[in-house]
Amino acid sequence: MTQAFYTGLSGLKSSSQAIDVISDNLANTATIGYRGYSAEFSNMFEEAINTNTKLSTDNSSIGVGTKVNSIAMNESQGILQISDRSTDIAILGDGWFGVQAGSDPVYTRDGSFNFDVNRDLVTQDGYYVLGTMGTNMNNGEIIPEYDADGNLANPSVQLGNIDSQEKLRFPSELTYPALPTTKATFGGNLSFTEDEIAHDEAALAEIAANIIDPNDEIALDRASLSMSSLVIAQDGTKNKLRLGFTKVEPQVAPGSQWNVIATVESIDGENIYSTQTGVVSFDEIGAQISNTLTSIDNQGTSVEIDLGTEFSGIIASSGSQFSSSSSANGLESGDLFGYDINKNGEVVATFSNGMQSNVGTIAVYHFPNDRGLERISGARFVETPNSGEAMFFQDENGNNILGTDLINFKLESSNVDMTVGLTDLIIMQRSYDANSKSITTADEMLKKALDMDA
Repeated sequence: MTQAFYTGLSGLKSSSQAIDVISDNLANTATIGYRGYSAEFSNMFEEAINTNTKLSTDNSSIGVGTKVNSIAMNESQGILQISDRSTDIAILGDGWFGVQAGSDPVYTRDGSFNFDVNRDLVTQDGYYVLGTMGTNMNNGEIIPEYDADGNLANPSVQLGNIDSQEKLRFPSELTYPALPTTKATFGGNLSFTEDEIAHDEAALAEIAANIIDPNDEIALDRASLSMSSLVIAQDGTKNKLRLGFTKVEPQVAPGSQWNVIATVESIDGENIYSTQTGVVSFDEIGAQISNTLTSIDNQGTSVEIDLGTEFSGIIASSGSQFSSSSSANGLESGDLFGYDINKNGEVVATFSNGMQSNVGTIAVYHFPNDRGLERISGARFVETPNSGEAMFFQDENGNNILGTDLINFKLESSNVDMTVGLTDLIIMQRSYDANSKSITTADEMLKKALDMDA
């Protein structure tokens, strides 16, 4: 009879603990990144009973109580909900973000991040997000990076060692430096016919006499075909590289020959900084066969002038109208627009000149045993001896990697299913009632036994 008391009391305690766990889960169904828990039970003791046959299917033991053996974390993925901010990040699969307010990091699945007024990447309650800062910033300016072919590149920021992760703090003022133009490419068709300039006898006379002054822009405009391209000087100034084409007189058959005058001038045309001349020759069908104009100085930077070859670039086909196209490398300086986070967990700085640069990477931590983490509040956890130490996954080359997929503009909601939680709550309440009833019954039986003894 005493055993009935112990059985009922242990059942009350276990059911009460399970109700607390379920209630906590239900209270956090709206908590971003929350991981639910479930109570796991075990028998305290069992008393074996001898049966008449070894083949009996009857239960041959009597339990003398139950206990909550463990409270286990539910590691299933929570439903992803849409956000309107690129700084909101969800982890798809295994992993934890590291955030820090004091000396020790805290781990969470809650990726609702934002930049504060100091451009620090923080959580909603001010915890600093941990990661690796890029090395491509110096004195408030981006250091441009190039690929093996010499083209501008935007490489990822490689995760550092786990003990080197730091608060992601970015400068509030950052610029992308100007990159001077080193090459300008031109294309088009020269169709400068006698009919097109017959209206200007003075211009024809100047062409024939080869006395057009390269600095006389008005004469050049009426006596030549021209094309231009924007070029960037070393100090970031925007200039204009202008090419003027006039037919060589007299022409040497077969084919055609054209004088070309290149000038680098200010955008408004008031200042001319340098001038170069050359001759471009074409065969009888208009394919370019030679060019003596190769480069020009742009306020201290040599600019390669690429007119193409044969039918790529500049041609001279009399059967078509004049056309032109141009392009040039180089870049004007840009001021910081702001920071965003992409799906790779990289913090991206965007500039007014259209350039972007990866300036940091958010760290994603992993543990040998996620269930061993200790929850300190809501969706925040700390490591324990049972969880093992935080670690990074590595690729085949030994480089630290995220080891999981991230998605921005999304947040992982709580993984607690409310319908399951409510059902479990009803079951545990019934269990609590049943154990309470067993104690009441045992008490009544004990009273009867004492009355019989009297």
